[in-house]
Amino acid sequence: MKHIEHNLSLTGGNPPKSLTTSQKFAVVLGLTGLGIFILALTNYNFPNKSMWLAAALTAITSGIIWFSLAAYSHKTEGIKNDGVWFKSIANRGVWAWILGVVLTGFYIVLYFYPQFLGLRNEGDNTGLVGLFDPLSKILSGNPASQWFVYGTLYTIAILAFGFKFFLKYKHNRYEKLRTISVMFFQLAFAFLIPEFMARLNSDSFSLPYYDLKNIWPLNYYNFEQYRVDSFISAGSIGTALLIFGIASIFIITPILTYKYGKRWYCSWVCGCGGLAETAGDPFRHLSDKSQAAWKIERWVVHSVVVFVTIMTTAVVHSYLGDDSSKYWLTKDLFLIGVGTLLTLVFALVMLFKRKELAKDAVYGAIGYFTLIIVLLALHFFGSDGNLFIFEAEKLRASYGFMIGAIFSGVVGTGFYPIFGNRVWCRFGCPMAAILGFQQRLFSRFRITTNGGQCISCGNCSTYCEMGIDVRAYAQKGENIVRSSCVGCGICSAVCPRGVLKLENDSMNGRINSNEILLGNDVDLMDYVNQGK
Repeated sequence: MKHIEHNLSLTGGNPPKSLTTSQKFAVVLGLTGLGIFILALTNYNFPNKSMWLAAALTAITSGIIWFSLAAYSHKTEGIKNDGVWFKSIANRGVWAWILGVVLTGFYIVLYFYPQFLGLRNEGDNTGLVGLFDPLSKILSGNPASQWFVYGTLYTIAILAFGFKFFLKYKHNRYEKLRTISVMFFQLAFAFLIPEFMARLNSDSFSLPYYDLKNIWPLNYYNFEQYRVDSFISAGSIGTALLIFGIASIFIITPILTYKYGKRWYCSWVCGCGGLAETAGDPFRHLSDKSQAAWKIERWVVHSVVVFVTIMTTAVVHSYLGDDSSKYWLTKDLFLIGVGTLLTLVFALVMLFKRKELAKDAVYGAIGYFTLIIVLLALHFFGSDGNLFIFEAEKLRASYGFMIGAIFSGVVGTGFYPIFGNRVWCRFGCPMAAILGFQQRLFSRFRITTNGGQCISCGNCSTYCEMGIDVRAYAQKGENIVRSSCVGCGICSAVCPRGVLKLENDSMNGRINSNEILLGNDVDLMDYVNQGK
């Protein structure tokens, strides 16, 4: 019995105690703010929208912060699991399903039926969207949209739950720093700066405003004709932003990934990752650790990369010209350039990194040949910008619906309480897949392990949001170099023995896979000579 209790203390904790009086008041305060939003949905006519919106946002934020302080401020520093497997909402119980249904329903309405939120194409907004009009006009000068409502609530969630995360992992400097980072990038780059950019636009100057930290293929819309035309027509500023977007793909991203791994984006900058790490933290242990899930992950996420590459290529191809005397970048030259780039990348990878990629090389080969075949078909059989029988815009709309809306929004966030907090990042995000490819190939990042200290408690594997069996690496003393690893560092933060350490080091010996570690697996004299 003592052994069972010991394991529970390491993984799930003891059964949670009932809420304290302070926590109950915090819940009531937060629900009061939500109540104001529900009233707005019923088209209740608030006499002073600015005041009521401020009251609602303040109540929700204060409720979360108050609850967090009551839960963690009096506790000593260290691992905080707090009976997570005993809580209905954190263990796929009734409350988890209720929350999942509510979140999924909200996303469906947000993406496909914004009129139910009060959005109006003509006249003043009503309902919930109308309640946010005063704040939107202060920031951008425009009436609110459903996306402004979502962006505001998204930012509040990251900031408030980020504070909770900060308290929970206050013993870990790395977790505190990256939490501050995602809070900053969400507030500044994802929320405020796009709104201020919109305010700068006028009849004589129009710049497409967007989240500047979003990089293709996440912002798959950035190379559509209307946006490219807007960039160019905005003069030097727009051209600089367009060049920055291209440089981010081919220069900035590879350099940062080489130095720090994909964590620089997925766990320090990305808004999707920011919400997953803060508001989604209570659900990280729900990620599927099975071999079947891992196989599905590899096929699905690489298929999304192929899809977005084909779609973007088709969209850009559709508005380029054919006459080389008028255009320096023609349709033919563009397709040749894309094909050459893909061939070069694939050839270099297969030549120098085939052994490190192992089975991933097979997936890469399949994806590469699919892309080349489609590009050749586009070149020889396409007409009027069509890809076979599909128009480029229909292809883009299909991607936007299936991946941009259903996968990243409805499933990716709505299913937090059922499948864990990184469903989108793990199975669907093409940016995570490309960064993971780079991380596996040439990054200096790895998680080192001290197998002699591992007691096989399983905390690391349990709380890995990407479904990696970290314990299997730790028991064998292997470095962890996985394409899917986002470098969140939670495995290290919840380890009671300090077995795991996130490092940026040389490329030598980064991948040290051994099925069984024996005395003759390592040439000790070789290591001694290397250290001289």
